[in-house]
Amino acid sequence: MKHQLSPPFVRTCITLLLATLALTGCETQNTTQPPATSTASTPTPSAVQAQNTAASRKATAFAAQTSAAHKAPKIKYNAGEDPDFASKCGWPVKCPTPLPGSILPQKRIVAYYGNPLSKKMGALGEFPKDDMLRRLKEEAARWEKADPSTPVQPALHLIAVVAQGEPGKAGKYRMIIPDAIVNQVYGWAKEANAILFIDIQTGHDDIRTILPRFEWLLKNPDVHLGIDPEFNLIASKKKPGTKIGTYDAADINYASGYLKDLVKKYNLPPKVFVVHRFTRNGVTNSRNIVLRPEVQIVMNMDGWGAPWLKRDSYKDYVVAEPVQYTGFKLFYHNDTKKGDPLLTPQDVLKLHPKPVYIQYQ
Repeated sequence: MKHQLSPPFVRTCITLLLATLALTGCETQNTTQPPATSTASTPTPSAVQAQNTAASRKATAFAAQTSAAHKAPKIKYNAGEDPDFASKCGWPVKCPTPLPGSILPQKRIVAYYGNPLSKKMGALGEFPKDDMLRRLKEEAARWEKADPSTPVQPALHLIAVVAQGEPGKAGKYRMIIPDAIVNQVYGWAKEANAILFIDIQTGHDDIRTILPRFEWLLKNPDVHLGIDPEFNLIASKKKPGTKIGTYDAADINYASGYLKDLVKKYNLPPKVFVVHRFTRNGVTNSRNIVLRPEVQIVMNMDGWGAPWLKRDSYKDYVVAEPVQYTGFKLFYHNDTKKGDPLLTPQDVLKLHPKPVYIQYQ
């Protein structure tokens, strides 16, 4: 004799089925269940009650988990710190595998910037030599303490060509620092086990004309290059300091190609090439910048101001337009002159991607 299922029991089975579907996310499978046979036994009321209780507990647990997920607060990042934003922009960048002797990204460069002929251009010239080197050593130690996983390579970043407000004898609105001064600072770098950067502010000169003049220095394995779009004013013909200049990817590619040729000509380790930037038009067509194994390009956030402004600039002009590596500049005076604190290594290390070149002015 076949058992008939009463309406209440049918409703109970339907309820259990719906609960099961809810717990599995309503995922359907392409499997066929065998049809029920006439010999199937009818569950007892106590078994049905037990199944109802188990389903209820699962549904309650599922609801609690869903509610907790909806209530979980999202992480709030300062500008320039959000890894999801960086990922959407294209970080990490697909770039050539570092060659033997490469500094980046195995080390973080910490540099003092300036010129010994001026106390107002940066820490390199603001303090007497021995005091300056001691301060640099202390900054390097602070960075190594903040990020023990990344050794620090100290550096002196010398402005070897200084933009001028007057045309000068060459009519180029720039001054080339005497070789004797450049060699003196190079000696300071060696004394501190530091590397040297020469920085070029072209004014109305052309990087293609002035860069080859420094082959005598760049042929050394511990000398690297920086260029400053702010003071490249050939196109506008404006005086340096009255308008912010610009470099195009074509200019950067020329300099990078020149460094690559030096590396091959003199059998050198890769050169680090720092490009300062703090405006949208400071670098144009950045996606056309060529990456080469012989040259490691750093886009250095060069703006000064309050911490929020510096983070915004890093986000908008460095993170948003990936090239290869990133840098961050800290101004002892300009960053703090309105009462704002100088960002600490711990503050800067929250940025994403983390800068591997740090410059103090």
